[in-house]
Amino acid sequence: MDMENLIGETTEYDKKAALEVRKPKSWCKSVSAFANTLGGALIFGMADDGQIVGLTEPDSDAEKISEILKTRMEPIPEFRLRFHKIDDGKVLLILDVFKGEETPYYYSGDGTLEAFVRIGNESVRASATELKRLVLRGRNTSYDSQMTLYRGGGLRLFQAAGAL
Repeated sequence: MDMENLIGETTEYDKKAALEVRKPKSWCKSVSAFANTLGGALIFGMADDGQIVGLTEPDSDAEKISEILKTRMEPIPEFRLRFHKIDDGKVLLILDVFKGEETPYYYSGDGTLEAFVRIGNESVRASATELKRLVLRGRNTSYDSQMTLYRGGGLRLFQAAGAL
């Protein structure tokens, strides 16, 4: 990934100037969204406008990220943390989040569980329909393969009752 040429935010990546430890939802919702959709990367140390600001304590930030993901994500998505040093010595921390198989992946905070999905360049709360789809995907099934309560004979019952 050529860091200097990343423009804006996309479906594949999100930028954060710094790690917000006191407001983990600000970036954990992106982790949930990436795990629930196609995967993606969070780049810490880069401002939204693309300016590389670097991190002052990248080692400490990496530990905090791991700890927050263990305590705030349910289930814990597969991820990879890596450092990227820019020519001028600034250090970025890249959190690669892989597309999950145990969907939905929830952010747990403020006494609630919330699942997010990535739509374009945003991480948004999953709708009821999207949540159902994620649950089915996590069970390795689909709407079409669901069992039905229909037992047959219903049409004849309606005809006999004069409904048709």
